[in-house]
Amino acid sequence: MKPPTARHSRAAAIVLFVVAVVLGLSHPAALQEPSQVAAVFDVRFPPGGSPFDVGLQDTTGDCLTGSHHTSGGALRVSGGQDCGRTAVQPLDLENPRQDFLRDSVGGLFLHWGLRTAPAHTSCTAWENDVTNGGWNADYWVKEAQKLHTQYLVLASFHSRLGYARTWPSKIPGSCSTQRDFLGELVRAAKAKGLKVILYMTNDPQWHDEGGHEWLDSAAYSAYKGKNVDLTTNDGFGQFSYDNFFEVMDRYPDLGGFWIDNDNAYWESRDLYRQIYEKRPDYTLSNNNEDTPIMDMISNEQKTGMTPAYDYPQAVYTAQPRLTEADFKLPSTGSWWYGGTDPSVDKMLTLGRLVTNAGSSVKALMAETAQVNGKFPAKQAEFNNFANSYLNPIWESLHGTEGGGYLYGGLKPGFWNDGAHGVTTISRSDPDRQYIHVLTPPSTSTLRIRDNGYRVASATNLRTGAAVSWSQSGGVLTLSGLGNWDPYDTVFKVVTAGRQGILTGVKVSASASASGHAGSAAGDGDYRTYWDNDKTLPVNLTFDLGSSKKVQYLGLNQREDSVAYVRSDTEQSARIKDYKVYLSADGTTWGSPVKTGQLPSRRGVQGIDLTAANARHVRLEVTSTWAAATDTTRYKRLRIDEAWIGTSYATPANGGQ
Repeated sequence: MKPPTARHSRAAAIVLFVVAVVLGLSHPAALQEPSQVAAVFDVRFPPGGSPFDVGLQDTTGDCLTGSHHTSGGALRVSGGQDCGRTAVQPLDLENPRQDFLRDSVGGLFLHWGLRTAPAHTSCTAWENDVTNGGWNADYWVKEAQKLHTQYLVLASFHSRLGYARTWPSKIPGSCSTQRDFLGELVRAAKAKGLKVILYMTNDPQWHDEGGHEWLDSAAYSAYKGKNVDLTTNDGFGQFSYDNFFEVMDRYPDLGGFWIDNDNAYWESRDLYRQIYEKRPDYTLSNNNEDTPIMDMISNEQKTGMTPAYDYPQAVYTAQPRLTEADFKLPSTGSWWYGGTDPSVDKMLTLGRLVTNAGSSVKALMAETAQVNGKFPAKQAEFNNFANSYLNPIWESLHGTEGGGYLYGGLKPGFWNDGAHGVTTISRSDPDRQYIHVLTPPSTSTLRIRDNGYRVASATNLRTGAAVSWSQSGGVLTLSGLGNWDPYDTVFKVVTAGRQGILTGVKVSASASASGHAGSAAGDGDYRTYWDNDKTLPVNLTFDLGSSKKVQYLGLNQREDSVAYVRSDTEQSARIKDYKVYLSADGTTWGSPVKTGQLPSRRGVQGIDLTAANARHVRLEVTSTWAAATDTTRYKRLRIDEAWIGTSYATPANGGQ
């Protein structure tokens, strides 16, 4: 069921989107100098609507093609797709309503309600204790600022916290306060340039937790004039559905809703589309479910990776889809205050914050406010520490994207001698990059794949001191290092564009899923990808047009699977064993010039070859990392972009 006015607003939205892309305003190609970008777009709409109607689903008859010609920038976008055939495009990924989330590093997650210790069963008594305890919205906003976050998520209407509504609701059915705590928080946040997002649950199963009935079906039934059982999914769906609209009516400055999770009643009434129609500036996020119509998927409290702080290893949604990681700062205990004051692991928390930023994932950090709103002493202490710690390196986290992915940048992840970290790249200047060393090497040397960037200088961001460096063989080497920061040593690296990456290459595949041809791996477009249709062995063949020197292959595999074995059914869909062949005519291939195994890791990967001349290059993949127990990802392979390097980058200005 679609509102009758939907078509006009969506048509306007896509017109604005295309204009923004052409102007380089909302597309990663805006990282280039204006003189380096030229664009031509052809947009075709399906009968009776726009491509935005289908979210991230497969589409037939929709085509968005572009030609961006760049040099030395962070993202190469060239070529396009054949509009005469079925194509699959992720859509509505750059809606203006998402801007504040895309510009954010993270948020403060607040679980706070009737069951915050000491638990209350009386809504009035709880409200009185909150007010008499000195609750003040400005306090939460200031604490969020100390953590350098840009939004707050308030979780009071929560199934485990008594379904408290922190606003004076006219809808009976659960606790509703007389004081407008939500309104006060929205206003306080707005005054400081932050946004508030409201958590909404779909879940009535905890309606009688602790032996108390938290939902009042009789009162809601009288209000509706019919029998409604709030303890059922359908009945609770009706109750919460009404609350969505009440909140939208009351709070135009709210940032949107954080939903945990879908409810069939909402979906049957096209709730999410109605929210966008009524409040076009609201965003929608879902917890652990990638609902196509929503703006963002959040990933809750993921663990089991090595190192433990490298949270994005557990993320299974490919960029540029907005993704978020939500995790607790207290080392133990519930998401809400339970009466204790656990410590905050600084390394784990800062590592999660930084690695998420290094993958363009938003970090939603949960703290446990007490009844009066104040945080326990150890969390308050951490916030003060974070405030001073993050200030000197803030430019490397805010206004940046994760390096080594679709925005370009130096290679992140596992480096030499046990070192590990991430890289970030400036949105406004792709030649300004940062290396975040979270686990230092056991030596005084750090080596990082340069991803084709010509290095001009390297400095320690905190001290401003110059760092000794050299560059050769596709590797940036920082030497003479020491005095590592206990949490994050940050090096600022200035580059002078990219070098040696071949353009105009035609890519084909021996097998492809419908809508995901091999050519998508060489079109420079982050919105498309090649899918091998679960066929192994499989190959990608590169036609260079004429005989050229071949030095290496570069790969960005699609980041839509975890990077480690989380379980028997959640594993990595990345290249394991491979062979590389060269040919003069595309017919005679001979023996492989390189055989090897790629690690199951996120970010850009390089396959170095002994330099030779050839017109045709073939990458044959014989196995991937997912086991047969993971039926979804077993034998699956997807590649966003693959390219040929004709030479390694050389230092700018002759090097240091």
